[in-house]
Amino acid sequence: MRRSGLGSRRRTELAVVLAATLAGGGLVGCASGDGTTGEGTIALLLPEAKTARYESSDRPTFEEVAALRCPTCQLLYANADQDAATQQEQAEAMIARGADVLVLDAVDTVAATSIVADAERHHVPVIAYDRYIDDPAVDYYVSFDSALIGYQQGEALLAALAGSPRRTDGRPPGVLLVHGSPTDPNADALKRGVHRALDDADVQILAEYDTPDWSPDKAQDWVTGQLTQFAGRVDGVYAANDGTAGGAIAAMKAAGMDPVPPVTGQDAELSAVQRIVAGDQLMTVAKATDQQARTAAELSVRVLRGEDPVAPATIGGIKSFLLAPTTIEAADVERVVVQGRIYPVDEICTPPYADACEALGLTSPGAP
Repeated sequence: MRRSGLGSRRRTELAVVLAATLAGGGLVGCASGDGTTGEGTIALLLPEAKTARYESSDRPTFEEVAALRCPTCQLLYANADQDAATQQEQAEAMIARGADVLVLDAVDTVAATSIVADAERHHVPVIAYDRYIDDPAVDYYVSFDSALIGYQQGEALLAALAGSPRRTDGRPPGVLLVHGSPTDPNADALKRGVHRALDDADVQILAEYDTPDWSPDKAQDWVTGQLTQFAGRVDGVYAANDGTAGGAIAAMKAAGMDPVPPVTGQDAELSAVQRIVAGDQLMTVAKATDQQARTAAELSVRVLRGEDPVAPATIGGIKSFLLAPTTIEAADVERVVVQGRIYPVDEICTPPYADACEALGLTSPGAP
């Protein structure tokens, strides 16, 4: 097991300095039951909280599994709130506090190479989580096949457009592509996947946009402008995730489009599932983020204990664990979402969605 080369005095000095800079940075430590670090320290760094899954699924699942697999381990946690500089400081603080393994979901995967270099200098293994970091010093990568997800989204959009009436002007269906953050390599993989589905298909890509920080507000603003520029020509929207899908749908509703053209998504957020039930969003992709977090937590404990787990894949020379995604459309909500225990019926079928849930067979007539 690689361990930090910092001396105890240097660790203390650096921890004191960084504590002042991270007063509001969300660095949290969970000590072992006897107040010691026990077997060692595992650090989890997540990029932001705008995407609901990070705080509602990834973090609690990771912490629960890591604590179960290693009860005497210390767990450190920080959320960078979409700030790469903050994440750099958080990582440095964790190394100063004696982190033996860093599990890093990078805000900016290019900037994150400096975190990887710092960890390498101090002999701390790095597990790239969710977002690929193109650096050979990364020890493992745990995520989903983003190119496959983009292809699935594109295929779902094509199928929906094929079932729609043909345009009266003779043009092929017009689509907008709302991609993810330009600093996230997963967004680039998604882009490659959706282009593989759409480029040779009978559709016209009207415009495409890389959404800074995956911001739903920025996605909404961009789509609003495109609806003006391409008035009457937008027949569908590829949105890379559920947040940008929500922004795109809000823009189209504000423009008076009823029904809303088909819109893709990803992450199976509750609000997206409700939009699918209501007919406002075409689909989403369930990535079983709890399974991803569980895989990363178990892997981090094994690495901390000096093991070298065999990975089923290698990407850019990095040992990789890629999980399979599942697409969800309206007909899949009962089987995948409810029976798969992603969300129970009572969370989905709140009063605004009661009629839609009944029509879809999720609730009985007259059920609350």
